[in-house]
Amino acid sequence: MVGCHTPHSPGMNQRITLQPSGLAFDVHSDETILAAAIRQGVGLPYGCKDGACGSCKSRLLAGRVLHGAHQLKALTAAEEDAGLVLTCCATPQGDCTLEARSVPGVGEFPVLKMPTRVLAMERAAPDVALLRLQLPANQRFQYHAGQYIEFILKDGVRRSYSMANAPTRLGNPPAIELHIRHMPGGVFTDHVFGAMKDKDILRMEGPFGSFLLRESSRPIVLLASGTGLAPVKALIEQLQDSGDPRPVALYWGCRSRRDLYLHDWATETAAAWPQLRYVPVLSEPKPDDAWRGRSGFVHRALMADLPDLSGHQVYACGAPAMVDAAQRDLVALCGLPADHFFADAFTSEADKHA
Repeated sequence: MVGCHTPHSPGMNQRITLQPSGLAFDVHSDETILAAAIRQGVGLPYGCKDGACGSCKSRLLAGRVLHGAHQLKALTAAEEDAGLVLTCCATPQGDCTLEARSVPGVGEFPVLKMPTRVLAMERAAPDVALLRLQLPANQRFQYHAGQYIEFILKDGVRRSYSMANAPTRLGNPPAIELHIRHMPGGVFTDHVFGAMKDKDILRMEGPFGSFLLRESSRPIVLLASGTGLAPVKALIEQLQDSGDPRPVALYWGCRSRRDLYLHDWATETAAAWPQLRYVPVLSEPKPDDAWRGRSGFVHRALMADLPDLSGHQVYACGAPAMVDAAQRDLVALCGLPADHFFADAFTSEADKHA
């Protein structure tokens, strides 16, 4: 690693300085850089917090860190040798300097632990449930469109889900909307699709995540796969409610027609909001789907329609394979500037422990 300070004695704080912003914050002994940043409201980019997605990758300019368990696809040995670190699982061994893009708005709202009550459940597809969860009246839960909450389950197990409604659309009583896909054998989703009922109480913490709209005049492309539509839906509602004038294209990829669980919502939103263009794409349409729309990989459909993305912003959310392929191909083949690609890879427990 580049440049090495003498490690502090155990129990002392380490000082992290971010470049180019010059912002500095302290990290407790045995605390990761990202955990300290979240605790203090510092806007670092991140996604899964589990060393699986690579969203928090930053460059170590000075100092030394120790990495906890992480996936090689999130940080390869060559990248680590070149001075890159994953802040979500990097523990500083002394004062460090990082090159990291700050994310305006991340950390603006306090991270709260709170109970939430199931207001309504709707089965939008055989394996997708839409949950509306009532927010407690005695705590003001604030978030940005694109962020997520974590459910705190027994034994401290956590599961993450993105808000699918913009904070301007909480309703009365105030509630957040979540899109939950059933993962058979999953400790939480088996409960949602089996025993959960209206008025059940769940414990959650948030908001988390840096998948936020960035201020720009560039046209926006929203790229979603499966329930990756959830935070993208919240971004669309924020764009509508703020009167943002930019053109917006939504490309939503699913396997078959039944997986387009909010197709009517997307079609109606595009009809009512002319600056939105909606393109559904099926990777494995069934014969009885009678599908006349686009097929194949969703990011390939985008590339066919917009071969030059040099002037755009792209927000991608969904399966890690889609996010990774989109980032690689859109930057390499369509001229998308790497710093105008923003992503939230939905890493399942199976992905994290692969």
